[in-house]
Amino acid sequence: MAPCGSTVALLSVFSVVFAVFVSCFVADCGVTGPGVCLAVAAGILSMCWRGLRQRDAGSDRRVCVLVLGDIGRSPRMQYHALSLSKHGYQVTFVGFLDSKPHQDVLKEEKIRIVGISEVKGLRAGPKLLTYVTKTVVQSVQLLHVLLSLELQAHILMQNPPGLPGIAVAWLVCVLRGSTFIIDWHNYGYTIMALSLGASHPLVRLAKRYEHLLGPLASHSLCVTNAMKDDLQKNWGVEATTLYDRPASIFRETPLDLQHQLFLKMADTQPQFRASGSDSEETEATVFTVRNPGDGSVTLRSDRPALLISSTSWTEDEDFSILLDSLQGKGPQKEHYKKLIASLRLERVKICTPWLEAEDYPLLLGSADLGVCLHKSSSGLDLPMKVVDMFGCCLPVCAIHFHCLQELVEHEVNGLIFRDSAELAQQLKSLLSQFPSSDGRLGVFRRNLRASRGQRWDDNWDQNVLPLLAAPR
Repeated sequence: MAPCGSTVALLSVFSVVFAVFVSCFVADCGVTGPGVCLAVAAGILSMCWRGLRQRDAGSDRRVCVLVLGDIGRSPRMQYHALSLSKHGYQVTFVGFLDSKPHQDVLKEEKIRIVGISEVKGLRAGPKLLTYVTKTVVQSVQLLHVLLSLELQAHILMQNPPGLPGIAVAWLVCVLRGSTFIIDWHNYGYTIMALSLGASHPLVRLAKRYEHLLGPLASHSLCVTNAMKDDLQKNWGVEATTLYDRPASIFRETPLDLQHQLFLKMADTQPQFRASGSDSEETEATVFTVRNPGDGSVTLRSDRPALLISSTSWTEDEDFSILLDSLQGKGPQKEHYKKLIASLRLERVKICTPWLEAEDYPLLLGSADLGVCLHKSSSGLDLPMKVVDMFGCCLPVCAIHFHCLQELVEHEVNGLIFRDSAELAQQLKSLLSQFPSSDGRLGVFRRNLRASRGQRWDDNWDQNVLPLLAAPR
């Protein structure tokens, strides 16, 4: 089917890309019927390629999970894939392979990963031309991949990024009779606006694109009730709220595993190493020590507090807020590393490790306090890093934005701050009695232990599984 798939891809992509761009610009001009071009393109191709809908015994148990991003850095979509496989679905996981997915995904026999390459577009010329060529080439590539797969009962796609994924996935679902499900993590155009500005033509086009194509999905998921209300009110999309919930791997880390992790990190991060005399006499880190007699591990009474702030080094996280508060692999990482190097901190040591997927939950479960600097570009999504921290019963200081209260309860499971001065006061207050567990930090941790909520598996079974069984 590969030659046919390539031909279909070339025909389809030029039809759909042309239709999308024309529809978006026509809609901007106030002309009615912006979806006509898309419908015509899909209708013609559907008639030409009825063979694409040919079903077999396994068609109803196959699902494509699609993310136009790095699979290894898309935890929610990895959880989707694992949940689907647990219910007997054969999963084809399509996305970029920039970093290694979690071991559970790699080991699951019912999950097959199909890698696609990120397209860069033309390196010379206007930015608009670069973006258009990137979109066209990525569309051809994605369409070829999706049409080359066995018939899938459902395509479950993450948005953002959604350009050109929404258009291509929708077209494939029309051609093949599959159910199209969008999982709304945020709005793509709001993320673009962080770097380009809200009035930029590409941002306006991206907004029109999402508004036009978002309602075409058979089902929609979203991450907050605030986003659910916004989708219904302003987009005409009826969505099901699927809150991020911690997977079972996020839990408090036993002392022995903490010690092993700290020893491993000490190989590359000198901040984790014990002083010379300590490390010579016993197996020790700056946080833990192993008793040479019985082999047991204990926390050191003179240990520093371990504060962790998970980051992707992107524009929606202002890391200077944390750095300012401590004084008194992403696009922004080098900027902040230079800023860290320029600071003169007497009682604070900073390291910026890149963790393997298996080590990340272990470090969260070993930490004393989490800090979240994520500011939602739309004000409608929640930081998954806080969900993971709460799964490890790790209290959090989080920067304020709209709808954060759906996750962080001030003075219950953490604190909410608005600037570096307020964060500095919170850190001083929470850590003033460290390492004693009698202070507010200990209270927040006990509250998290007592209020362990629904985990991802139960949440998914309740909200997503019924959508897969719904009539198409």
